[in-house]
Amino acid sequence: ADKTNLGFIHAFVAAISVIIVSELGDKTFFIAAIMAMRYNRLTVLAGAMLALGLMTCLSVLFGYATTVIPRVYTYYVSTALFAIFGIRMLREGLKMSPDEGQEELEEVQAEIKKKDEELQRTKLLNGPGDVESGPGTTIPQKKWLHFISPIFVQAFTLTFLAEWGDRSQLTTIVLAAREDPYGVAVGGTVGHCLCTGLAVVGGRMIAQKISVRTVTIIGGIVFLAFAFSALFISPDSGF
Repeated sequence: ADKTNLGFIHAFVAAISVIIVSELGDKTFFIAAIMAMRYNRLTVLAGAMLALGLMTCLSVLFGYATTVIPRVYTYYVSTALFAIFGIRMLREGLKMSPDEGQEELEEVQAEIKKKDEELQRTKLLNGPGDVESGPGTTIPQKKWLHFISPIFVQAFTLTFLAEWGDRSQLTTIVLAAREDPYGVAVGGTVGHCLCTGLAVVGGRMIAQKISVRTVTIIGGIVFLAFAFSALFISPDSGF
């Protein structure tokens, strides 16, 4: 029981650490920050968190599926991947200019503006009686939007698509292959909650003040630290 608890705690700490350093200043962070300035914060937070929670669970399942391979192989392959991620993040961070995050911020703003225009066009097509009108004035396939906010859907889809194939998703898969999957799932979800919550509450002010360069360098050090720690932990230790 003690070994299981230690494995869960180790996985939890590893997951929450790498998610925080991967997500702060990332595209999904900016999406939540900008949308929270324009729309209801709780709706944006709910949509983004559902997408991130779902992505975390899928990533953990993908990683756990590799446990059919002997642990000694997945352990050292995942350690090598952590070292590669760490070196790449350090190189990227050292090459970045101090205002590197502004380009990402502007890209997200343009993407959200485009989605807003599409939403407005949809409302115009539906006519003024989109929500409360007689039969024949609404598009049938849009009826479900009466119960689910379009902003919620927008926050969910933008976040999910931005997260797919992102460094944090790959990291979650790698962690789930070598650590306790429950610890990774909980730690990853809590890490996403903290980053997204910070983005929603702080909005543009925090988005502009965060140094993507500094976060990237710290992230590289964290990844390398986990890779280095594998030299002192046996693959058969269970965590």
